[in-house]
Amino acid sequence: MLSDATAETGSNVDYLEIPLNKINPNPNQPRVDFSEERIHELECSIKKDGLLQPILVRPQGDAFEIIAGERRWQACKRLEKETIPAKILILNDVESQQVALVENLQRDNLNPIEEARGFKRLVDLSGCKQKDLAQAVSKSSVAVSNAMRLLDLPEEVQDMMMEGQLSAGHGRAILALPDEEARIKLAKKVVDENLTVRDTENLARLYSSQGLERTKRAPSPRSFGIAARKLRKLLKAGVRVKTVRGKNKIEIEFADENDLERILATIEDRAIV
Repeated sequence: MLSDATAETGSNVDYLEIPLNKINPNPNQPRVDFSEERIHELECSIKKDGLLQPILVRPQGDAFEIIAGERRWQACKRLEKETIPAKILILNDVESQQVALVENLQRDNLNPIEEARGFKRLVDLSGCKQKDLAQAVSKSSVAVSNAMRLLDLPEEVQDMMMEGQLSAGHGRAILALPDEEARIKLAKKVVDENLTVRDTENLARLYSSQGLERTKRAPSPRSFGIAARKLRKLLKAGVRVKTVRGKNKIEIEFADENDLERILATIEDRAIV
């Protein structure tokens, strides 16, 4: 069972100055999008006013693992500080994940996909039901359910949400389409034309009634989505990895000849001789 969400306050635990080289990041923390701009802003703030709030850590062997506050830790490292104020909490994996998620939710720091993945990780770790999770993170069951539904979107659409191109409302509207191909097409149209959520809902109803090029086919392997996401980040271009008529293909989008040359140069630079 999940512990009470108030555990994240650590109000009964004094904070200590801990050496930065004794602290490790949490590989399963909810936030995965660490904006360089936000870290730089935080770095400037710490340099001017100091770190106003300690990070949260838990013991990990002879070191510590971050529960919440990785951006503060990164900023202090860049400032070449030797120590950082930290509250030490004794938590298991489930409790640590819960506290990290609650802390980020309270700061309104997570994009919709980070939030959804954080909820799913807690459910997988603890085996709890969604209603218990909702109570633990002070959310309604409907809010948690709606958030986790976004993970049914194609990886490419999830990436658009991670990058802030689509809102949670857009994502829920796109989910009205049962076909992965149609969901991707609608998501691209929404981004390209800067459509509102209401526009997206109307288009989703229209596409559903017209049966937008829907065909029954097996879902692509998860590795395809992972590969496409890595290639999109590397090439800074739209990339799809898919199977067409029994053949696996990689599609790379480019704007013009200059963009094509840029993509080729990036591939050549990364090529292994």
